Amino acid sequence: MTRRILQPAAIVAALVWPVLAAAAPPEGPWLADRGPGVWTSIFGTYVRSHELLVSPFVEGYWDDNFEYKPEELGYGLDQDFTGRYRAVEGLMFFSYGFNDRLAIELEAAAIHASLEKAANDPSAMPAKLEESGPGDWQVELDWRVAFETATRPEVFTFFELTPPSNINQPLIGTPGWEYRVGVGLIRGYRWGTVSARVSGAYAQDEGVFELGDYAVEYLKRVSQRWRVYGGVEGEQDEVELIGEAQWIASERWYLRLNLAYGLTAKATDWGPDVGVVFRFPGGGR
Repeated sequence: MTRRILQPAAIVAALVWPVLAAAAPPEGPWLADRGPGVWTSIFGTYVRSHELLVSPFVEGYWDDNFEYKPEELGYGLDQDFTGRYRAVEGLMFFSYGFNDRLAIELEAAAIHASLEKAANDPSAMPAKLEESGPGDWQVELDWRVAFETATRPEVFTFFELTPPSNINQPLIGTPGWEYRVGVGLIRGYRWGTVSARVSGAYAQDEGVFELGDYAVEYLKRVSQRWRVYGGVEGEQDEVELIGEAQWIASERWYLRLNLAYGLTAKATDWGPDVGVVFRFPGGGR
């Protein structure tokens, strides 16, 4: 069985690797805002060939109408309520560009969250439920399928894997394996860079493949020191408006100041995010 799996995999690798190791990408004014790197899941952040990105950041979540079921939290009642949710999450993000087309990401987190139950919730859930511990950790592969040129946009795809975590802490836990695969387009103009993406997602505990996240984004380098980002991002019926300012201290690091606002009732009301991105260039292109 192992041999039958490895032989097709080797054939696919032999066909794909020459594409991944292709010649240097085209250069042009369309790269003025983002540079030559491969798209990553951090807003407005692209990793270059043989470069390591390291980004510690902190996210907050403030939601006064957080939808929950007491049954899903271990308290029996299968009915929807809305409570007051607060959380702070510290994260570490790493990305490495293998070449001009392929990059890998790793993200790990620690989180403290609390949920105040609804006044009309008759379940045995405590008035305030609090949980702390390691958050989700994720691995993602980002692949530039086609370079942007003067006549066509860049095409990229990604695959994300999230293993189970904190199974006994349902407020912060992920009960089963989760998979996500997506595709996106990027196009640079004189007035800024526009991108769009969409993904499909599969959660092991639910057993269904459905629409994942989707986004339309804008990035503009307004000066030597500043870039601005704006986007609308959603997943199912949770849609957020996101704004970010990036202060570029040097070629080696920059500061991210981000704020998300929930546009729909099920989205988190407010989500501030502050982080630093450090660049460690390697040898070669």
